[in-house]
Amino acid sequence: MIMNHDLAEILERSEINYMIDRMIAIQEREGNPEGVEINEFGLCTAFYSRTMPWGLFNNVKGLIEEEVLENVLMFYEERERKFEIQIIPSKVNQDVLKLLSQRGFYQSGFHTTLYCDSVGINSGQKEEIHIRELLEDEFEIYAEIHCLGTGLSLEGKSYVAANNKVLYARRGWKYYIGFYNDIPAAVAVMYMEDNVASLTFATTLPDYRNKGFQTHLLQRRINDAYKNACKLVVSQTSYCSSSHRNMERVGMKIGYTRSTWIRA
Repeated sequence: MIMNHDLAEILERSEINYMIDRMIAIQEREGNPEGVEINEFGLCTAFYSRTMPWGLFNNVKGLIEEEVLENVLMFYEERERKFEIQIIPSKVNQDVLKLLSQRGFYQSGFHTTLYCDSVGINSGQKEEIHIRELLEDEFEIYAEIHCLGTGLSLEGKSYVAANNKVLYARRGWKYYIGFYNDIPAAVAVMYMEDNVASLTFATTLPDYRNKGFQTHLLQRRINDAYKNACKLVVSQTSYCSSSHRNMERVGMKIGYTRSTWIRA
């Protein structure tokens, strides 16, 4: 697939789709304990969580038009929450960028979206590495690897477990765990919708990095996407990070690098 505006729309929509489904699942937990809200403003989608203050859960994706910008800003101002506005290159509107600058926003960084065709891959997995789907009773293990692999405190392990376990039985979601000589060492997640597979998360415990886990987890998910009739595989990562390099090694290529805007 050659990059064009239509493909850019598909890539961005895949990220919006998995975020909507993920946030709805968390919102549907009894009493909505994380205070999740999802709001549509024209052609953009705003995500909010009362208890999870990070940009991952408080951001705006899609096309932000001048006529809805003030409503978007008010949505977060009423909730006293800092948030991110994420803009892909094909949806840049200079007038909106000027308005954001006037309202105290600045571009704080970039984030890269990569993609590839869904194909069968011969992974050549190392003997000491074993990848399989996560079992439903293994979310405490998943959460511990998630926290330690991303630098989060283990004090939040129960919240990570709860907010991921609700996705386990939902259509389209798959969780994976990787073992090094029978020791749990890495995890990964994939979401499938509209024949597009999103590689939404992956991490490895620090002591088991540089052994090939992320490459094997990428290959396994691309294979499973192919087996589930997906035509396209999409993921997001920091530009030129180790994850970026791993994705290119398995055949993924850059679709675009989107900008992130925050308020000073």
